[in-house]
Order: sequence, then C-alpha cells, then structure tokens
Amino acid sequence: MRIRTTKAIGVAAGAAAIALSLPFAGAGHAEPANTGPLPAEIPDPQGPGCDAFKTAVPNWKYLSTLPVGTALQKIPDASTFYSAISGGFNPEVNIVPVLENGPYVVFAPTNEAFAELGPQLDALKADPRALMDLAYYHEFLGILGPDDVKGQRPTQQGADIKVTGSGGDIKVNDTAKVVCGGIWAKDARIYLIDTVLDPSAAPKPLSSSTSQALAENASSSSALAAEAETDEEEPIPAADAPIG
Repeated sequence: MRIRTTKAIGVAAGAAAIALSLPFAGAGHAEPANTGPLPAEIPDPQGPGCDAFKTAVPNWKYLSTLPVGTALQKIPDASTFYSAISGGFNPEVNIVPVLENGPYVVFAPTNEAFAELGPQLDALKADPRALMDLAYYHEFLGILGPDDVKGQRPTQQGADIKVTGSGGDIKVNDTAKVVCGGIWAKDARIYLIDTVLDPSAAPKPLSSSTSQALAENASSSSALAAEAETDEEEPIPAADAPIG
C-alpha cells in the first residue's frame, strides 16, 4: 500500500471550518436493521474488496436507509475514518452533521490505510486544523455511482480531487485505489479507499480553458463515435477505392 508522504498532511483550514465542528457522536458496528422499505433498486457496489464488505455487512442494502454518518458506523473497515470525522480523534472536529446535509461522495480510507500513517496519525489527532483539513478533503458534493464518479472536482476542503476509471477499477489522485465503491447511504455514496488522501498534494485546479477543452474533447469523441456507428452501416469500399 502506498501512502502519500511528500508533504505533511494538512494545510490550515479556516477558523470558519472549525466553527462547524460539533460534539462527538458515539460509534458502533451493529448491523443495519433490515426493516422498512428499500429504494426500488440498489446496485451492487463495485471493487476488489466488495465481497469482504458484504461479508462484514450482510444487510448492506439497508445502509441506503441511513444517513451517511450512521452508515459509516455500520461498516467495520471505516471505523477509524468515522472517528476522524466525528470527534473521536479530536472533539473539535466533527463534520458528520455537515455530511448529513448532502448529497456527497465520501471517500473513506480503510482502517489499514490509517494504520499506514504511523506516528503521523498521532500528530493529526493533536492538530484540529490539520485534521479538519483532511476530513473535508475526502468529500465532494454529488451523489455518483462507480460508472459516473470520474472527474476532477473541488472538495469540501477547497482543494481539488481527481477520480479516474470506473466500475471496479477506480483511482483517486492517481494513487489511492477504491477497495469497494458506490455503497449507498441515504444522502451519500461511500467509496472505501486504500490510502489516506493528502490535501497538500492535491492536483492543480483545472483552468477554465482546460475545462472547456475537456468538454470539447468529450463532444468530439461523441461525434466520432456516432460517425463510426454510421460508417458500420455503409458498404465496405472496394479494394482499389481510397479509404478516408
């Protein structure tokens, strides 16, 4: 597992961000109750670790009826992340009430990912500003499944996050891999990842010209795909006919 170590985690988040923190809410891992109506259709989450996730949370579909904070409490492998964002690490940092006013895409590093931080984890617990910075860097506004989550977007911390790939093969900021993604909560989509993201190593924001170029490239790709479908219906040219 690779952990970002190029810079110390955490750039000071503003005092306004700290003001959002609320008292700690207790954690637990009780199974989500399999009562009440479910959404019409809940797609399977995708990723190499989803079998283990389903084994740990057999009633995982009922997470879709729970607010994201409660849903994270029910996922054993997200317990350290939940502590980081709910006041368990530091009572000054509790962003769960903010996340429950979603919708959000939430990238939740696994317990193993946090363990890889070593002594750096203790430093985070003692620094509420750095911890707040890190906590907010793992979410952005939206409610996107594994086939639609790719793109570069600003996080709640302010710095950008870049998601590439789709389905069961997704990376975040080119290094963190999604272990199991697209887990439904009532107000979020949860993605378990194998690396704690470092806001100080965030990708550069896309310029307006770059964003426009990407949109134009996407439009051109769609046009080429449509043209290719049309070409498939045309007769194959004779051997001596020019191709083009």
